[in-house]
Amino acid sequence: MTSNSLLTTPLPVPETARQRGGPLLAAAAAHGVALGLTYLVFVSTSGGQELEGALLPRAEQGGGYEQQTDLVVPAKEVLATFGDPTLLVLLLAGVFVVGALGRRLRAGIAGVGIVLATVAATSALKDVLVRPELGVVGSSSHNSFPSGHVGVAMGLLLAFLLVLPDRARPWLAVPGAVGVAVVASSTMVVGWHRLSDTVGGVLVAAALYFVATAVLARGDGTAAARPSGLTCVPVAVVLLVVVAVSGVGLTAAIVAATAFTALVVAACVLVVPQNLR
Repeated sequence: MTSNSLLTTPLPVPETARQRGGPLLAAAAAHGVALGLTYLVFVSTSGGQELEGALLPRAEQGGGYEQQTDLVVPAKEVLATFGDPTLLVLLLAGVFVVGALGRRLRAGIAGVGIVLATVAATSALKDVLVRPELGVVGSSSHNSFPSGHVGVAMGLLLAFLLVLPDRARPWLAVPGAVGVAVVASSTMVVGWHRLSDTVGGVLVAAALYFVATAVLARGDGTAAARPSGLTCVPVAVVLLVVVAVSGVGLTAAIVAATAFTALVVAACVLVVPQNLR
C-alpha cells in the first residue's frame, strides 16, 4: 500500500525559468504603463499642466520656477552634493563591491546596469517626448519629463536593495526612500522639475529594476516573485492623484512625491524574490 501510494503521488514540478521571471516582467510592464499614464495625464493635457502649475507656480519676479521658500538653499546643497560625479562613481563601485562580497556578483553587475540604463533612458525620453503648448497660463513648453536626478537616486537605491540579502532590504528601503524623496523634493524646490518629472524618474528606475530581477530570476533557481506587492502600483497612482488634487502649492507636491516614492519602493521590496544572484 505504501509503495503504491508513493508511486502514484505526483512529484512537485520545479518552476520553469518563464514562471520565475514572469511576475517580475509583469511588474516592469505595470510600471511602464504607469509611466505612460503619468506623461499622458500630467504633461499632455491642459488639466494636468494647470494642476502642476498650481502645485509649483512660476515666481512673480523673473518668471522661473524656483519656489519662494527657505528650503531653496538646503535644496541646492542637496543637489550639488548628489550631483558630484565622484560620489556617484563611488556609490556605483559600492554596489558592485557589496554584490561581490555577498557572492551576488551577477546582482552587482545588474545593479550597476540599472543605474546606467536609468541615466540613458531618462535622457532619451526627455529628447523624444514632447510637452505640447496648450495655452495654459504660466506653463512652459520645455520638456523636463522624466527627471534624471530622481531616476538616478531611485536607481541607486534599488541597486543596493538588489545586492543586499533579503532580510536586510527593509532596513535600507525606509531611509533610502526618504533620500529619494529628498532629492525629488529638492528638484521641485529649486525649479528644475515638476511633480510629474519626479514621478517619471521613479517609475523609469523601478521598471528597469524589475527587468533586471526578471533576468536574474530566470537564470537561477530562486523562488518565484511575490505578486501581491504589485498592488502597491495602482495604490501609488491613486494616492498621487488624490494628494495632488486635494491641495495646491509646494507642500502638496512634496507630500505627493514622497508618498508615491515610498509605495513604489515598497512594491520593489515586496515583489522581488529572495536570494537573487
